Amino acid sequence: MNDLRCGRILYTNDLPIYAAFDAGAIPYPGSLHADVPARLNAMLLGGELDLSPVSAFAYARSPEELVLLPDLCIGARREVISVVLVSERPPALLGGRHVYLTKESATGANLCRVLLERRYDVRPNFVEEADPFARASAGEAALLIGDRAIDAALTFPPDNVYDLGVVWHDWTGEQTVFALWAARRSVYERDPQGVRACMHALTDAYTWGRAHAAAVVDAAQRTKPRPAGFYENYYAKLNFTFHAAAQSGFAAFCRELIAIGAIARMPPVTPETIGVAR
Repeated sequence: MNDLRCGRILYTNDLPIYAAFDAGAIPYPGSLHADVPARLNAMLLGGELDLSPVSAFAYARSPEELVLLPDLCIGARREVISVVLVSERPPALLGGRHVYLTKESATGANLCRVLLERRYDVRPNFVEEADPFARASAGEAALLIGDRAIDAALTFPPDNVYDLGVVWHDWTGEQTVFALWAARRSVYERDPQGVRACMHALTDAYTWGRAHAAAVVDAAQRTKPRPAGFYENYYAKLNFTFHAAAQSGFAAFCRELIAIGAIARMPPVTPETIGVAR
């Protein structure tokens, strides 16, 4: 088995899975590289990583190159908190106006586009922006993800912050899936046991995180301090299991991506491997 190069997301939303490795409670059979989702997507598809959490959109766009791995995802049953559109105008009034998109998340940007075009029937001008929080602070519509989205939810008037997980669920009845775990197809074909070992470690780490929720919260507070009780509430709303409901939500998202022309055809939406039996 090779020492596989693996990604991890550079936000506090990954800590329920990765805190076990940081704490030394579980060894990881590979090397871990932290970065924002868009960079992890590029590294995996460019061959700099062997497996990684990737944006759901990145997988949907490149299923021929990637193997969808089982068990884990990052999403939400309804409220997600860390993927928000900040706008002083209601979404239905954003037609023809600039909406500034973070460069860090392909899934968040495309979900925003799906909701504005399909749910609200408006066509804004989407503009990539290095600092969308500054745009939001200036009163302009902006998409924020990760810890900066949480900053926005704690900073801006609640009526100006649209949680995209809530908007999506209230429109479709489905869960959101923002990140999936995938391996490069060539790597999986060459070293399936290595990929399975990494996924075993990840699922074991998530089990540890669930059993040591206070330690996960403490790690999050050390990384990015928040008001007391925030992380307990935040992690309770997220979903880390790629179960049938999450797969259904991902399939619904892919159908909407096809509808707006963001992808050409439906990718496989269930893992190619049948479990990761030891």
